Amino acid sequence: MSKTSYLTYTIIQDSTIADKCVILESVLEFATVEEHVEMGPFCHLRKNAHLGPHVHMGNFGEVKDSYLGSGTKMGHFSYIGNAQIGMNVNIGAGTITCNYDGVNKNTTEIGDDVFIGSDTMLVAPIKIGAGAKTGAGAVVNKDVPAGDLVVGVPAKSIKKDK
Repeated sequence: MSKTSYLTYTIIQDSTIADKCVILESVLEFATVEEHVEMGPFCHLRKNAHLGPHVHMGNFGEVKDSYLGSGTKMGHFSYIGNAQIGMNVNIGAGTITCNYDGVNKNTTEIGDDVFIGSDTMLVAPIKIGAGAKTGAGAVVNKDVPAGDLVVGVPAKSIKKDK
Protein backbone atom coordinates (compact mmCIF):
# COMPACT_ATOMS: atom_id res chain seq x y z
CA MET A 1 0.00 0.00 0.00
CA SER A 2 1.29 3.42 -0.95
CA LYS A 3 1.58 6.42 1.33
CA THR A 4 -0.63 8.25 -1.15
CA SER A 5 -3.69 6.12 -0.30
CA TYR A 6 -6.09 7.42 2.33
CA LEU A 7 -7.64 5.01 4.82
CA THR A 8 -9.83 5.80 7.82
CA TYR A 9 -11.13 3.33 10.41
CA THR A 10 -10.62 0.44 8.01
CA ILE A 11 -9.91 -3.21 8.81
CA ILE A 12 -7.59 -4.91 6.32
CA GLN A 13 -6.83 -8.63 6.38
CA ASP A 14 -4.48 -10.21 3.81
CA SER A 15 -5.42 -7.70 1.11
CA THR A 16 -3.58 -5.63 -1.49
CA ILE A 17 -4.28 -1.92 -1.97
CA ALA A 18 -2.66 0.01 -4.83
CA ASP A 19 -1.74 3.70 -5.02
CA LYS A 20 -4.06 6.68 -4.66
CA CYS A 21 -7.08 4.91 -3.16
CA VAL A 22 -9.60 6.36 -0.71
CA ILE A 23 -11.13 3.75 1.60
CA LEU A 24 -13.42 4.97 4.36
CA GLU A 25 -14.56 2.89 7.34
CA SER A 26 -14.63 -0.44 5.52
CA VAL A 27 -13.56 -4.08 5.85
CA LEU A 28 -11.28 -5.82 3.34
CA GLU A 29 -10.63 -9.57 3.64
CA PHE A 30 -8.44 -11.38 1.09
CA ALA A 31 -9.21 -8.70 -1.51
CA THR A 32 -7.38 -6.76 -4.22
CA VAL A 33 -7.92 -3.05 -4.82
CA GLU A 34 -6.22 -1.44 -7.83
CA GLU A 35 -5.21 2.23 -8.15
CA HIS A 36 -7.55 5.22 -7.83
CA VAL A 37 -10.37 3.26 -6.17
CA GLU A 38 -12.82 5.14 -3.96
CA MET A 39 -14.99 3.17 -1.56
CA GLY A 40 -17.03 3.64 1.55
CA PRO A 41 -18.00 4.29 4.10
CA PHE A 42 -19.07 0.88 5.35
CA CYS A 43 -18.09 -1.31 2.39
CA HIS A 44 -17.16 -4.96 2.74
CA LEU A 45 -14.79 -6.71 0.35
CA ARG A 46 -14.88 -10.44 1.06
CA LYS A 47 -12.60 -13.16 -0.25
CA ASN A 48 -11.53 -12.86 -3.87
CA ALA A 49 -13.10 -9.43 -4.35
CA HIS A 50 -11.08 -7.54 -6.95
CA LEU A 51 -11.76 -3.90 -7.79
CA GLY A 52 -10.12 -2.69 -11.00
CA PRO A 53 -8.67 0.81 -11.43
CA HIS A 54 -10.93 3.84 -10.96
CA VAL A 55 -13.79 1.83 -9.43
CA HIS A 56 -16.19 3.73 -7.19
CA MET A 57 -18.09 1.77 -4.55
CA GLY A 58 -20.77 3.56 -2.53
CA ASN A 59 -21.63 3.06 1.13
CA PHE A 60 -22.85 -0.30 2.44
CA GLY A 61 -21.71 -2.19 -0.67
CA GLU A 62 -20.46 -5.76 -0.50
CA VAL A 63 -18.42 -7.74 -3.04
CA LYS A 64 -17.38 -11.41 -2.84
CA ASP A 65 -15.67 -13.68 -5.39
CA SER A 66 -16.09 -11.01 -8.07
CA TYR A 67 -14.19 -8.66 -10.36
CA LEU A 68 -15.37 -5.09 -11.06
CA GLY A 69 -13.74 -3.68 -14.20
CA SER A 70 -12.05 -0.33 -14.66
CA GLY A 71 -14.28 2.70 -14.24
CA THR A 72 -17.24 0.75 -12.85
CA LYS A 73 -19.48 2.53 -10.36
CA MET A 74 -21.34 0.46 -7.81
CA GLY A 75 -24.12 2.28 -5.96
CA HIS A 76 -24.77 2.02 -2.28
CA PHE A 77 -26.66 -0.85 -0.60
CA SER A 78 -25.62 -3.36 -3.28
CA TYR A 79 -24.33 -6.95 -3.17
CA ILE A 80 -22.21 -8.42 -5.94
CA GLY A 81 -21.25 -12.09 -5.55
CA ASN A 82 -19.72 -14.56 -8.01
CA ALA A 83 -19.68 -11.99 -10.82
CA GLN A 84 -17.41 -10.78 -13.61
CA ILE A 85 -18.23 -7.17 -14.42
CA GLY A 86 -16.82 -5.29 -17.39
CA MET A 87 -15.52 -1.74 -17.72
CA ASN A 88 -17.54 1.44 -17.22
CA VAL A 89 -20.57 -0.33 -15.79
CA ASN A 90 -23.11 1.54 -13.65
CA ILE A 91 -24.56 -0.66 -10.90
CA GLY A 92 -27.52 1.17 -9.40
CA ALA A 93 -28.23 1.38 -5.69
CA GLY A 94 -29.82 -1.72 -4.20
CA THR A 95 -28.67 -4.08 -6.97
CA ILE A 96 -28.15 -7.71 -5.96
CA THR A 97 -26.66 -10.69 -7.75
CA CYS A 98 -28.89 -13.55 -6.64
CA ASN A 99 -26.10 -16.09 -6.97
CA TYR A 100 -27.15 -18.92 -4.64
CA ASP A 101 -29.96 -21.30 -5.65
CA GLY A 102 -29.93 -23.26 -2.39
CA VAL A 103 -27.36 -25.77 -3.65
CA ASN A 104 -24.88 -24.02 -5.97
CA LYS A 105 -23.23 -20.63 -6.36
CA ASN A 106 -23.93 -19.34 -9.88
CA THR A 107 -22.11 -16.72 -11.94
CA THR A 108 -23.25 -13.35 -13.28
CA GLU A 109 -21.40 -11.89 -16.28
CA ILE A 110 -21.87 -8.23 -17.21
CA GLY A 111 -20.29 -6.75 -20.34
CA ASP A 112 -18.72 -3.31 -20.80
CA ASP A 113 -20.75 -0.07 -20.72
CA VAL A 114 -23.83 -1.66 -19.11
CA PHE A 115 -26.35 0.34 -17.06
CA ILE A 116 -27.98 -1.63 -14.22
CA GLY A 117 -30.94 0.33 -12.82
CA SER A 118 -31.46 0.77 -9.09
CA ASP A 119 -32.94 -2.17 -7.17
CA THR A 120 -32.27 -4.68 -9.99
CA MET A 121 -32.14 -8.37 -9.06
CA LEU A 122 -29.81 -10.37 -11.32
CA VAL A 123 -30.78 -14.04 -10.94
CA ALA A 124 -27.71 -16.13 -11.79
CA PRO A 125 -26.58 -17.83 -13.90
CA ILE A 126 -26.99 -14.88 -16.24
CA LYS A 127 -25.14 -12.84 -18.88
CA ILE A 128 -25.80 -9.17 -19.60
CA GLY A 129 -24.37 -8.11 -22.98
CA ALA A 130 -22.27 -5.00 -23.62
CA GLY A 131 -24.22 -1.75 -23.69
CA ALA A 132 -27.40 -3.32 -22.28
CA LYS A 133 -29.64 -1.59 -19.72
CA THR A 134 -32.05 -2.70 -17.01
CA GLY A 135 -34.88 -0.57 -15.66
CA ALA A 136 -35.18 0.20 -11.98
CA GLY A 137 -36.67 -2.69 -10.00
CA ALA A 138 -36.17 -5.25 -12.77
CA VAL A 139 -35.87 -8.93 -11.89
CA VAL A 140 -33.62 -10.30 -14.62
CA ASN A 141 -33.76 -14.09 -14.87
CA LYS A 142 -32.71 -14.56 -18.54
CA ASP A 143 -29.68 -13.45 -20.51
CA VAL A 144 -29.88 -9.91 -21.94
CA PRO A 145 -28.40 -9.41 -25.43
CA ALA A 146 -25.91 -6.61 -26.10
CA GLY A 147 -27.58 -3.21 -26.45
CA ASP A 148 -30.99 -4.40 -25.23
CA LEU A 149 -33.19 -2.73 -22.58
CA VAL A 150 -35.17 -4.90 -20.14
CA VAL A 151 -37.74 -3.79 -17.57
CA GLY A 152 -40.27 -5.34 -15.20
CA VAL A 153 -40.84 -8.45 -13.10
CA PRO A 154 -39.78 -10.71 -14.66
CA ALA A 155 -37.73 -8.44 -16.92
CA LYS A 156 -38.78 -8.29 -20.58
CA SER A 157 -37.14 -6.60 -23.53
CA ILE A 158 -38.51 -3.31 -24.79
CA LYS A 159 -38.23 -3.47 -28.56
CA LYS A 160 -36.91 -0.32 -30.21
CA ASP A 161 -39.08 1.24 -32.95
CA LYS A 162 -37.34 1.62 -36.30
